[in-house]
Amino acid sequence: MTTTYPPTIIIVHDRERREKCSVEPLRGRPDITFHRYPIRESIETTGYIKLALDGIPLSMDDAPRGLLLLDATWRLAAKMDQTFQNVEQRTLPAWKTAYPRQSKVSPDPMQGLATVEALYLAYRILNRPVDGLLAHYHWRDRFLELNEASPSFRSPVPSRDKWENPPPG
Repeated sequence: MTTTYPPTIIIVHDRERREKCSVEPLRGRPDITFHRYPIRESIETTGYIKLALDGIPLSMDDAPRGLLLLDATWRLAAKMDQTFQNVEQRTLPAWKTAYPRQSKVSPDPMQGLATVEALYLAYRILNRPVDGLLAHYHWRDRFLELNEASPSFRSPVPSRDKWENPPPG
């Protein structure tokens, strides 16, 4: 697989159980690098954007940039986020998760996706190959079924100037 963009960086919290980690089967892909949190080595994030619940929407304008994803429970991800607060944030369109969440500690955000779901959606938006991303995801079929009516399911999200400055009429 040849890439024309930096590899995706996924930071996995040490407390994340590998058997429940939705992106674990993606280890070894040439377009994705994994790192443990707490961070023990320097990670270069220049030219990267971080997927988050808030920020400007991810679009084709971001295609040449690298993606940074934080993989943990929502509570732990909020703490991890402090380490990467200088990385620009992007948000994803409203898709529904198929991942069955049952947090007993804090409520999960309604628009939150499993890490592999967010990665899949981001790759679609950025027109990157999605082959194999969901191959080992137990809830793949349900996830795709829940979101097939979404406008961003069939077509990539246009450049931001297309929706910030719509044509008159």
